[in-house]
Amino acid sequence: MNNCGISRWDDPADINRRLKELTSQPIWEVDDEYYNNEVMKYFDEKCKSSKAVFEEAKNYIPGGVQHNLAFNKPFPMCMAKAEGAYLYDKDGNQYIDFLQAGGPTILGSNYEPVRKKVLELLETCGPVTGLLHESELMIAKEINKHMPGVEMFRMLGSGTEACMASLRIARIATGKKRIIKIGGAYHGWSDQLVYGLKIPGSRGLLESHGIPSAAYRQTDECRPNDLNMLEAILKRNRLKGGTAAILIEPVGPESGTRPVAKDYNKHVRELCDKYGALMVFDEVVTGFRVGIGGAQEYFDVRPDLTIFGKIVAGGYPAAGGVGGKKEYASLMAAGLATGKHRAYVGGTLAANPLSCVAGTAAIQEIARTGACEIAGKMGDRLCDGLKGLIDRYSLPYVAYNQGSIVHLECTGAMSFDFSSLSFIKSATGLLKHKDMMYVRKDSMEKMGAAYMANGLVTLAGSRLYTSMADTPEIIDEALNRFENVFKHVKKTDKGLI
Repeated sequence: MNNCGISRWDDPADINRRLKELTSQPIWEVDDEYYNNEVMKYFDEKCKSSKAVFEEAKNYIPGGVQHNLAFNKPFPMCMAKAEGAYLYDKDGNQYIDFLQAGGPTILGSNYEPVRKKVLELLETCGPVTGLLHESELMIAKEINKHMPGVEMFRMLGSGTEACMASLRIARIATGKKRIIKIGGAYHGWSDQLVYGLKIPGSRGLLESHGIPSAAYRQTDECRPNDLNMLEAILKRNRLKGGTAAILIEPVGPESGTRPVAKDYNKHVRELCDKYGALMVFDEVVTGFRVGIGGAQEYFDVRPDLTIFGKIVAGGYPAAGGVGGKKEYASLMAAGLATGKHRAYVGGTLAANPLSCVAGTAAIQEIARTGACEIAGKMGDRLCDGLKGLIDRYSLPYVAYNQGSIVHLECTGAMSFDFSSLSFIKSATGLLKHKDMMYVRKDSMEKMGAAYMANGLVTLAGSRLYTSMADTPEIIDEALNRFENVFKHVKKTDKGLI
């Protein structure tokens, strides 16, 4: 495959077995002496400007940050500069950046060729016109060039909006209403999809507050990697008017935190065809990261619709869109007097020239440089190094990767499944497991703070994205820093009921 970033596919059964072993024993985390005397000392002495900004921000911003990814223990770092593989905070401290803005900057942060294209646009047109701009055509053609299944593309403001649009399209196209999502998957924060978010079976327990239960009336949740359950839901839905669409993250829910079998997507495609449902790939993270042709090229599966986000604006704002087969994507056509049903989607700043130019330039550079393959090799190197450290220090941690998406599970906070455990029948048991999940989440954040104090930026201490800017030398230095954390890890008496 051209410019593919995945060189191997680990057995999900083995990964899940090791994750179960991780959560069946007490938590292993950095000891209190190291955390209090070294980690907290770093934040207290070297991150005073970040703390000051956060303390003032709490007076004006709910929670003190504008984005969930920004909050880290003990307080958010205020970044002032991003360049290549590094971030620099307001105090001038340098960090190896494995957050990469949540995944979109596979070329590395503030990549110069993309930045130059954006500056050229700003000098002539500016960021918006409110009318048609040629860049809208350019990005649609560039996406189609690398993903032939995306025959038409409509740019929107975010992945959340794109997911919402895909459901409207599917319902119009099929005449059916029900939607199936996979437990634990994230498809944005619209009412009907904040359902079983992060943790399968967690509807109403974790993130879905403020949403009327009726919003979920047409949404079904299926356990990850469970084709038998998926078909059972499809059969049941025939009695309820049918299934309009199945939404899946192709590498597994929550960006592969719950990995799937390599042939899983092909089997889901078969079930969609059998029951007349549209197959919707959420490639917000995987698109132009696991390969220039996305996960759909890697798995050799052509979905009916594809959700995009993040990278289609090259790391710039207003990143999102939905595309697919003409017969479905054309249901978003603009205009009123068509005499046909249309999916109402929009956004004043959607497909603005700045985002389209940045996205087109980024995708072209990814193809030209082989960024997916380079980042994938660095993901392999990082993951293999982490596995070596885990073995060296006899830790129960679990490391695996899907190319440049690297997972490091130290506490198993994300490994719970409320949909398939027997304790779901017991309210007391459910609350105990919920509480224990939060204990493990707190420990995960504690590990993330230790990484940060050693100059490593991660996503919540459990996920890392590599980029083309990473080199073997940078990865090896990062592994030295991880080792400095791991050698202070001890088994605790926390984490068990």
